[in-house]
Amino acid sequence: MSTESKYRPEPPIELPDRTWPSTSLARAPEWVSVDLRDGNQALPNPMNPRQKLAYFETLCRIGFKQIEIAFPSSSQDDFDFTRRLIEEGRIPGDVYIMGLTQCRPHLIDRTFEAFAGLPRGIVHAYIATSDLHMRHVFNLDRARTIDLAVRATRQIRERAEALPESDLRYEFSPEEFTDTDPEFALEICTAVFEAWVRATPERPMILNLPATVERRPPNEYADLIEWFGRRFPHRDRVRISLHGHNDQGMAVAATEMALRAGADRVEGTLFGHGERTGNVDLVTLACNLQARGIETGLDFSDLGALAATVEELTGLPVYYRQPYAGAYVFTAFSGSHQDAIHKGMRRATDAASPAGARWKVPYLHVDPADLGRRFERLIRINAQSGKGGIAWVLEQDYGLEIPKAMQPELGRVVQDYADKVGREVTSAEVHRLFEEAFVRPAGPFELVGYWPRPDDRDPTHIRGEVRVRVGDSERVLRGEGNGPVSAFARAVVGLLDEPFTVDDYHEQAVGKGADAQAVAYVPLRLPDDSVLFGVGADSNIDQAAVRAIMAGMNRIALRGREARPRADRR
Repeated sequence: MSTESKYRPEPPIELPDRTWPSTSLARAPEWVSVDLRDGNQALPNPMNPRQKLAYFETLCRIGFKQIEIAFPSSSQDDFDFTRRLIEEGRIPGDVYIMGLTQCRPHLIDRTFEAFAGLPRGIVHAYIATSDLHMRHVFNLDRARTIDLAVRATRQIRERAEALPESDLRYEFSPEEFTDTDPEFALEICTAVFEAWVRATPERPMILNLPATVERRPPNEYADLIEWFGRRFPHRDRVRISLHGHNDQGMAVAATEMALRAGADRVEGTLFGHGERTGNVDLVTLACNLQARGIETGLDFSDLGALAATVEELTGLPVYYRQPYAGAYVFTAFSGSHQDAIHKGMRRATDAASPAGARWKVPYLHVDPADLGRRFERLIRINAQSGKGGIAWVLEQDYGLEIPKAMQPELGRVVQDYADKVGREVTSAEVHRLFEEAFVRPAGPFELVGYWPRPDDRDPTHIRGEVRVRVGDSERVLRGEGNGPVSAFARAVVGLLDEPFTVDDYHEQAVGKGADAQAVAYVPLRLPDDSVLFGVGADSNIDQAAVRAIMAGMNRIALRGREARPRADRR
């Protein structure tokens, strides 16, 4: 069978005057977590009571005010968990818990047994409304389906009215809404609304219109929501809710578009857990809205810790390229990307206008710090990495400010190593390579000590004594200059056949207080105008600079040029 004859698109929605494409979101929807029901039922190993309680408390801390906790009539575990939350007083005063039930009398009764004594909650009833389900799964026609939904709604209303001390709301879902004839969906939702009776603008009924299986492109979900919202006769007394699944990988896009089309509420799960390919990912959706300047009411400021918690409780890893939460989502390996991020992060604050221009950095669409990624490495190193990225890693992890002129040398050292090992190079390895190549390069010279002394008559004139070990012998050298570093350079320059001069060098302090170390990056210029850097560290800045010169001399001696250590002479 050909693809053309096997698969056909759903008929489009006739909505030529649609308005949602030009609508902008101004506020966040009501958020509903279904992790403990829809998400939990899809886990290879469903959570035990301890794990479910920890997950519930996590959802409350994040800021969810509506949480679907169970299908209380489906299992004793779900029933007992519902009772535990109620009896132990574990539900915060501003949180509504929600229980799912099919439109069957005995299941509804069992749900209300589980809800006994609940201060506030939502009973969520559903029935399949697509012709595919009605006819092939349940052997029902449309009239019978409406009758079952209406009877269930009346039963739920009567049970809720018998509990006047509880604030019980009602949610109805025409399952497979996006695969249902729109006119029939409108008809059954209207009949259910009228059977509920209790809906007011202050205590609205919830109509959940799910994309139970994602069969349509996102724009058609939005069309259906706008079409339904226009035609439903009591729009001011209902909340239109979305429940997207990710079968075609477009649940987030579909939900964003459907919110533009007028929906009020979103059901989903953290990181998209759920049946098959999962539910809409609420972390991604909420962070997208935050990136558009919308206050979401959800706290994802420590997203790494949240991801670790969810991984521990569910046994499912968060994909390393999962938007916002994955280990690599703010990471660049490419040299050009690294350079742009490095410069952009440095200039982000300077680029902001006094009026508060939006945060914007090349290759990063949100500030990682907003998600608790402030101290996480944005740049990682492999053979494709550039010199700027390598310098960024040393700055972020070790506080080392590699001068721009030195970065090409450093880049060659690290890239040669990355080519050799054929894998990502860790931050610790980059630091080790830096130390071995620039701070402590193997070579013939070892600095024993340096004693600079001001001239008795001119304190700006320095007389320096240097002790250097060359091979097995120790040399004593003397030099004079207009400063300690100048005097040192003049004392030791004769150790090499190839003379050098010291260019302007960069100094910095690493650490704070008594433990601070001075670091000097000193370029040594050779007669052919090439430059080799040496790096030194010491509690004294002058001593750091002379150690850097000695490191640079070892590099000159080792680089295979004509320069060689001279014979011992005094």
